[in-house]
Amino acid sequence: MVQVESLPGKVGGTIELGQVRLVHGERGIEVGQPLVKGATVKAEIIHQGRTRSITIFKKQRRKNYRRTNGHRQGFTKLRITGIETA
Repeated sequence: MVQVESLPGKVGGTIELGQVRLVHGERGIEVGQPLVKGATVKAEIIHQGRTRSITIFKKQRRKNYRRTNGHRQGFTKLRITGIETA
């Protein structure tokens, strides 16, 4: 399983990733310059979620200025089902 930044799609659906930088297969290792031409990765969406909350605190001394904020980053868990090269 791979956890990446949030991608569109529903749980159980499939997604195709076209930006592949390196492939290791029967023909050996192919390194892209910067991407491997014709290579795609197929994956299944396992989970869509959000990370733990982090707290952002801003303060200016002697001015009674305080702001507290939070942030939760979205993520997608993928299961790689196949890698294809041209």
